[in-house]
Amino acid sequence: MGQRGAFDIWCLTVVHFQATWAPQCSQMNDVMEELAKEHQHTMFVKLEAETVPEVSEKYEIASVPTFLFFKSGQKIDRLDGAHAPELTNKVQRLAVTSGTPGGPVAVGEHPKEDLNERLKRLINAAPCMLFMKGSPQEPRCGFSRQIVALFKEKDVQYSSFDILSDEDVRQGLKTFSNWPTYPQVYVNGELVGGLDIVKELAESGELENTFPKSVTLEHRLKSIINSNPVMLFMKGNKEQAKCGFSRQILEIMNCAGVEYSTFDILEDEEVRQGLKTYSNWPTYPQLYVKGELIGGLDIVKELKESGDLSSVLRGES
Repeated sequence: MGQRGAFDIWCLTVVHFQATWAPQCSQMNDVMEELAKEHQHTMFVKLEAETVPEVSEKYEIASVPTFLFFKSGQKIDRLDGAHAPELTNKVQRLAVTSGTPGGPVAVGEHPKEDLNERLKRLINAAPCMLFMKGSPQEPRCGFSRQIVALFKEKDVQYSSFDILSDEDVRQGLKTFSNWPTYPQVYVNGELVGGLDIVKELAESGELENTFPKSVTLEHRLKSIINSNPVMLFMKGNKEQAKCGFSRQILEIMNCAGVEYSTFDILEDEEVRQGLKTYSNWPTYPQLYVKGELIGGLDIVKELKESGDLSSVLRGES
């Protein structure tokens, strides 16, 4: 990997398996830069996943961004996806338990940025941030359990932070927000309140206008498919195909004389997996015209050979 020695020397090493074509990776690199300022005894490494296929295969890197956490050369944890609060939480927890090159460090002794700045960064990590006890999958108090259930019922899209994992955040946020209890909910960086306030908003019908709504995967897929009359779902994009099948279909499409758009399924694992079920078509690339599935590379080749491709792409047949 080229960083083996670093894994053995530093107490905690965070490796970001990224790709330059994925905007989520760039966003998470910004998060890593901020974390590096706070955790000076943690090493942060960026690797292009596709340029080290043997390493990516070894660690089962199926999508980017993916983060692996190493201690003394051994993988101790991982995080799949662009989840800034979860990355912050894991680094905070693992850096504290790992110690520093000079010896063990107790909670609260690690280098850190100004607490208020850190709280602001956490609050603004997502359009809707829920500070709770536990996680949405495992709430660790009745109030947190109720608010998670309410958010699920109302299709609220949110990220969360477990205040039990960080005593600095747990105590500091009470003062910062002037709100003494948990859970606490923030929307666009502003405090909304706790469970009682959220319940009142739900009862009055104002909750839908206050919180960002989740978009169902089916609705999202339909929106992407219909965003252009001719949509090609592929690995890579018009400028750079990321597999042989995608490269071949691009060559055919570019010779057809019809405008088309592309969607890089490597950038979005939800779309990549969901579209297979939605279209009942298990492989990529996939070509859609006016919202209807045409097929993959073999179908496009057949249309080209029969002379029907241009008319099909124009929706004439």
